[in-house]
Amino acid sequence: MTQFRLFLLACLIAIASYTSITIANHGWNLFPQFFGDIAAMGWPGQFNLDFMCFLALSAIWVSWRHHFSAGGLALGVLAFNGGMLFLSIYLLIQIGRARGDARVLLLGEARAG
Repeated sequence: MTQFRLFLLACLIAIASYTSITIANHGWNLFPQFFGDIAAMGWPGQFNLDFMCFLALSAIWVSWRHHFSAGGLALGVLAFNGGMLFLSIYLLIQIGRARGDARVLLLGEARAG
């Protein structure tokens, strides 16, 4: 689990750094370009659509893990919109709470027990 934690930390640092530079150079307005690439039906759009499906999967898993409670749904929205910035922090916290137990990490404490 240590290697996974290191991977998540590396992702968090890399994405946070890259995102900060991108926002500084291009501003916050991601959506017109993101969806514009999808509408153009080229490779950048294919990548964006594929990535958006991964975001949706992440959001559904996080919400499911929290039994689709109000808090779980809110975390799902954060997972969809926050991407790896959210998920790396979320997983680092949940790994600590699960005490490194992969079953608890993936299923949540109630389902794993």
